[in-house]
Amino acid sequence: MRIALFGGSFDPFHYGHIELIRGALNSGAADIVIVIPTVNNSFKRGRALLPAPYRYYMTKNALEKEFPENVFISDIEFGFEGITYTVNTLREIVKDSFIIPFLMRNGVPGDLAAQRHQFFWLCGSDILPTFDKWYMPEKILSYAVLLVAQRKGDYTDVREQGARLKSLFGCDIAVFEMNGVDQSSSAVKTSGNYDSLPPSVREFIDTHDIYNAVKALDHCSDEACAKYYQFAGSLYYLLGGKRLLHTLNVGLLSAKLAFDHGADCDKALIAGELHDCAKEINMDEQRRLAQAVSGDLFVDDKLLHSPAGAYLAKETFGIEDQEILDAITYHTTGRGGMTVLDKIVYLADKIEPSRTYTDLSEMRRLAPSDLDGAVRLCLDSVNDKFKRKGRAIHPLTVEFGRQLHKEL
Repeated sequence: MRIALFGGSFDPFHYGHIELIRGALNSGAADIVIVIPTVNNSFKRGRALLPAPYRYYMTKNALEKEFPENVFISDIEFGFEGITYTVNTLREIVKDSFIIPFLMRNGVPGDLAAQRHQFFWLCGSDILPTFDKWYMPEKILSYAVLLVAQRKGDYTDVREQGARLKSLFGCDIAVFEMNGVDQSSSAVKTSGNYDSLPPSVREFIDTHDIYNAVKALDHCSDEACAKYYQFAGSLYYLLGGKRLLHTLNVGLLSAKLAFDHGADCDKALIAGELHDCAKEINMDEQRRLAQAVSGDLFVDDKLLHSPAGAYLAKETFGIEDQEILDAITYHTTGRGGMTVLDKIVYLADKIEPSRTYTDLSEMRRLAPSDLDGAVRLCLDSVNDKFKRKGRAIHPLTVEFGRQLHKEL
């Protein structure tokens, strides 16, 4: 089969990407397209991009809506260490040990998946003038042929650039014509107007308020931001999509609330991001880790992930700061003597943008200016829910509530 590999930041994913994929398929240049969101882009680093899980799941949602077949998404780059280069991705993805099971998991029959495939690197014509400056371009071309989309009105002379690359590397490029869509990710982000994006992408952006929420990183140090991005990639293997996006949202909202209330934004960012890191490990392991942190203080299965999360934060993610570890430990129950950081993570867990509980509007209104007022509403709402369901309220929560209302 002719397999086109399409890598990119997809920040955000837009109709230009869709038409590029559609053009490759409709032209017959490719039988299958595999879309590969970058994790640690060699051209755009750090805060220039959304954390990788946001871009991955945004792109995945759009592809599932737009292409019912023959277009798949790969998370291969989440498994790479450090900066990701195209040549490294290609080297791994073209191996039979990767591509055959990948295709079969995506519904391609075994006999077709096991065929000898021809690989292409799908791209726009704008990369041609600088392709020879990429990292190890000759090695890239040993794995895949450049499959170049040519649009009406392109400024790049594809024939001339193709001849130049052939003189440099002795290779031909493949070209197909596509319907042009004048849209770029950078222009969309600069405008702040997302109305022109595919509906599934707009919905994702709105649900997570992501391009507003990520502004909280402006208040954090480079070191904390680097950890946030690194941990986001690591959490991909610990948490399912919905839970992972939730915990990333909590990190960003915690950092914003810390700025609003004069707390440490770096600590809030990391505590919020890691608060649910143990949520999806098996219950026996949660119980063991919780016991190591807090003895028998937490016995309810629904609470074990909190102290277990503190354990993972320290032992797996290298967090030594006790304030961060405490904020993770008590984010479900609260406790007597809650610090500002504790309250921030407790509240952000309940009101981050993707939460859809019916009684959040007033908490969200109060949160930037009246932290205790918002936390009080949140705690009362949680306690009311427990009482309706006949669930016992943890003694730590009782003490938390007693102190919080005493401060009125």
